[in-house]
Amino acid sequence: MSTPTGFMEYQRQLPADRDPAERVKDWEEFHKHLEEEELQTQGARCMDCGTPYCHTGIDMIGGTSGCPIHNLIPEWNNLVYRGLWREALERLHKTNNFPEFTGRVCPAPCEGSCTVGLIGQPVTIKSIEQAIIDKGFEEGWVVPEPPEKRTGRRIAVVGSGPAGLAAAAQLNKAGHSVTVFERSDRVGGLLTYGIPSMKLDKGVVQRRVDLLAAEGVEFVVNTEIGKDIPAQQLVDEYDAVVLCGGATKPREFNIEGSDLKGVHYAMDYLNGTIKSYLDSGLQDGNYISAKDKDVIVIGGGDTGSDCVATALRHGCRSVTQFGTHKRAPLERDPIANPWPQFPNVYTLDYAHEEAKALFGEDPREFSIMTTKFVGDENGNLKELHTVQIERIVDETGRKIYQPIPGTEKVFPAQMALIAIGFDGPEQTLVQQLGLETDRRTNVKAPYGKYTTNVDKVFAAGDMRRGQSLVVWAINEGREVAREVDKYLMGSTVLV
Repeated sequence: MSTPTGFMEYQRQLPADRDPAERVKDWEEFHKHLEEEELQTQGARCMDCGTPYCHTGIDMIGGTSGCPIHNLIPEWNNLVYRGLWREALERLHKTNNFPEFTGRVCPAPCEGSCTVGLIGQPVTIKSIEQAIIDKGFEEGWVVPEPPEKRTGRRIAVVGSGPAGLAAAAQLNKAGHSVTVFERSDRVGGLLTYGIPSMKLDKGVVQRRVDLLAAEGVEFVVNTEIGKDIPAQQLVDEYDAVVLCGGATKPREFNIEGSDLKGVHYAMDYLNGTIKSYLDSGLQDGNYISAKDKDVIVIGGGDTGSDCVATALRHGCRSVTQFGTHKRAPLERDPIANPWPQFPNVYTLDYAHEEAKALFGEDPREFSIMTTKFVGDENGNLKELHTVQIERIVDETGRKIYQPIPGTEKVFPAQMALIAIGFDGPEQTLVQQLGLETDRRTNVKAPYGKYTTNVDKVFAAGDMRRGQSLVVWAINEGREVAREVDKYLMGSTVLV
């Protein structure tokens, strides 16, 4: 515990982000840091709550409650308060291989379940976490730590997103020889291609990849398992295979006019921009541009928000984000959304702040459904037709969306971006190995065990659980490594 009364003496303070109207002119990270003294004060707000719910990491109605990787949050808050930054880093790395990722892109369910949040504003856990790891790199405390000896066992990891990287890091730590296969031209999975640079600078990702390579992890890019290399070949050549290929199959949106020019899936739009930016600073023009267009983003989640932010940086004429959900209340509903559930309250994401700064209002439309796309005589998207909806319970007990008569509206648009989620992993590799899947086409592997119906083959992350948070992917990557190590060696020291 830092100080018994810190949560009463000090107010929650977050670092000020860069000015929204200015940061849309570049692709740099929008985050800023608090000064060390301010961070120590924020660490002092962590209280002696007996049972720290920030540790829990469980799925509850409405989202995740607490940290899925069970970070020792009160411990490193206390160490920061006392100025023991290196010790705080060591404690943070005990549970989190990549705090530089979670400190930037995690929605911080730990803060939603913080005990201080019961009566006031929660501790600024996320910003302290990021500050610890960033200081660790700045001070040179984060260095390669290759294992002292090798076991002679070889493991193939398919996919280099957060689950694959976490699995590789842990298995390498145990002394196994790990090869990570990535179908893209760069390592990182959705950390590289998926999350825009203004949320997560790609140099931050590459820095960690370089560290893992220096510790002995081998990375093979531009190689798709199931296409460039038969999936069975990995099973034959390696002692274990860990599948962390993600849930990358986009959910289809087949309504009238969805084949018009100007209608794109969100990940095609985002990834094209990210690759062009990394390859040439957008000078090669190999991306879908929103410049001077009225853009509609269909989907109210994080991917949709990233599309909004990207369109603003392209120089769109306007941008609107559609969501089927209702506008959230300003304060947590104590009955429908009690602590320690993740708080469902109205907030402005970074993209919404930017759109409001440029166009004067929140770009979101709530409780709305697109009924059709309409094009011009040349097959180009011209407008979207919509209707307001309400959520009801039908005669079978299902919750469904029902159109509200008389609320039809037409939105001008030359570009529509579909960001309505994913339908599980792509099936080529799954079918080649004859893997069993659940009703959502995810690879069937029990949580905590990660074993599939094929001997030597394990599955973790979004490929197993479906689209989820980066922090859950790290959780499963660490846990599957533990199970693989146990499978190969009979016991394990990994946690």
